[in-house]
Amino acid sequence: QVQLVESGGDSVQPGGSLQLSCVASGFTLDDYHIGWFRQAPGKEREAVSCISSSDGSKYYHYSVQGRFTISRDNAKNTVTLQMDSLKPDDTAIYYCAADFAPYLQTCRTNPSVGYNYWGQGTQVTVSS
Repeated sequence: QVQLVESGGDSVQPGGSLQLSCVASGFTLDDYHIGWFRQAPGKEREAVSCISSSDGSKYYHYSVQGRFTISRDNAKNTVTLQMDSLKPDDTAIYYCAADFAPYLQTCRTNPSVGYNYWGQGTQVTVSS
């Protein structure tokens, strides 16, 4: 059974840190570009970060640049999103997704294009 499972969401104060994990089962993660997306109430789903399966290149939304770090451990079939200096605007449900597109050098950032598999999401709340 193909599955992505996120974990690590929590409630934290502004300035705090969280580490989100995305574990794949039923398929080999290193064949896929992996994206982290988030959706806040009343807003569209947006790409936070993604990492390429081809060359390991990474994308970050401008609002998280310098605060979030994406990494992948193919041996553990896991992608991690380290989130530091969290802000209230980071509050959202965070999803990981897998995109099988070996013909692409870089990962895609449109959640409506290409991402074959999605996790169930994990809630991140940043509030004082």
